[in-house]
Amino acid sequence: MDGLNLIATAPFGLEAVVKRELVNLGIDTITTHNGYVEYEGDPLLLAQSNLWLRSADRVLIKMGAFKAETFDELFEGTKALPWGQLLPADAAFPVEGRSVKSRLSSVPACQRIVKKAIVESLRDAHGILELLEDGPLYSIEVSIQSDVALLTIDTSGAGLNKRGYRPINARAPIKETLAAALVQLSRWLPHRPFADPLCGSGTIAIEAALIGQNMAPGINRSFAAEVWDWIPERTWTDARTHAVSLRRPLAEPILASDIDPGVVQLAKENASRAGVQDSIIFDTLDIRHFHSDQPYGCIVTNPPYGERLGTAEEVEALYRTMGRVKKNMETWSWFVITSHPQFEKLFGSKADKKRKLYNGRIQTNLYQYLGPLPPRT
Repeated sequence: MDGLNLIATAPFGLEAVVKRELVNLGIDTITTHNGYVEYEGDPLLLAQSNLWLRSADRVLIKMGAFKAETFDELFEGTKALPWGQLLPADAAFPVEGRSVKSRLSSVPACQRIVKKAIVESLRDAHGILELLEDGPLYSIEVSIQSDVALLTIDTSGAGLNKRGYRPINARAPIKETLAAALVQLSRWLPHRPFADPLCGSGTIAIEAALIGQNMAPGINRSFAAEVWDWIPERTWTDARTHAVSLRRPLAEPILASDIDPGVVQLAKENASRAGVQDSIIFDTLDIRHFHSDQPYGCIVTNPPYGERLGTAEEVEALYRTMGRVKKNMETWSWFVITSHPQFEKLFGSKADKKRKLYNGRIQTNLYQYLGPLPPRT
């Protein structure tokens, strides 16, 4: 089936990063919205999107969007969509919902209406009365915002942050998708040194290694759409085979360190599960002793904020120490994400750029200190 309307959902502030990833997949026509990016493609692109998107939360199929100020409009608009073209007669199709600034504010009622409309549409399309729902899963969402209903089908299953390498977390972990976005926002390239001197469970360093090796982040997991009968199994096989062929070695190893030997060991285990253990040098080290003789490096790190981890006094002392370390690494760029309102003052210098992002539900800033780039060779 060609001509699928696809959506890649994204956390607030990361839509442009996801758009850039889609451009790298060769997609020309992309429309950016708050919270998602919309584009068109075929089943192969659906598979590639799930395998390759690093910063998106999910890949959805957009079934349709229409004005819905009443339950009748919601029912008729939903029923008119081509559900029978995608959902088989035995499909399991739970309906989730949300409503923002809309007259239809009862989410459970909207879910029931949408479910009933899809049932009638599938009965008509497949010429049957009873839908057993004991087949493949098609998770459906109705999202109503400002009286416009958007109907989608989830193709990913578990969120795309579930790479499969982090079954156990250190305290206050950062999501894999956000970590990948931070690395991409740093504009780091594999010919430059890279480090995270507060690595915790290793997520930022691992995502940098995946990017540096051009390794598809979803290569070691499965997706909901892999069992849908209208997408040939060969489509997924070809997408995975091609992804594996694009992997390249990382010449410059990534540095990852932390003062806690327990989380360093956990980070090593996570890197091994991700298949990038040979690309990262782990060390148990207090950040005050962190240093590199290599020039033009890039540090991306997620230190404690003093909210979920670390006391206020410990966090403030840490930020001062980080600032002193930076002064001894003049050619390095630093990218630090934190919610602390006094970070720049404690760090000892004003950031060249700031970008508002959300780490889970915590509003943060990405403080960007841009060092000089390596000279052209």
